[in-house]
Amino acid sequence: MKSLAELAAIRDKMAQTMNLREENRDTDKIKIVVGMATCGIAAGARPVMNAFVDEVNKRQLKHVMVSQVGCIGMCRLEPMAEVFMPDGSKTTYVKLTDEKARRIVNEHIVNGKIVYEYTIGAAEK
Repeated sequence: MKSLAELAAIRDKMAQTMNLREENRDTDKIKIVVGMATCGIAAGARPVMNAFVDEVNKRQLKHVMVSQVGCIGMCRLEPMAEVFMPDGSKTTYVKLTDEKARRIVNEHIVNGKIVYEYTIGAAEK
């Protein structure tokens, strides 16, 4: 950076990036968040995250956003992911593997059928 003009250009570019992020916060998107805190990563969350991303990309599901979060709060049930639907409903999946993540995309995301045996409710019985 050699001038104030360059600094202003960097500021403007970053402001546009932030605006794009705000515009992409569609309320009609399905959101999948994977717990990627230390406890989740130690339990195997990285392959789970990769499987969600891979499956969503492979199926070209433009209405689905996959992201990571910190600790979801129940370390003993890691790896965990939560699916937020556009209607505001949330499903928490626990003790995941990459195969389970792919099944969740196929059944829940694509076909609208919650995979109840992977949910927190089934794990707590």
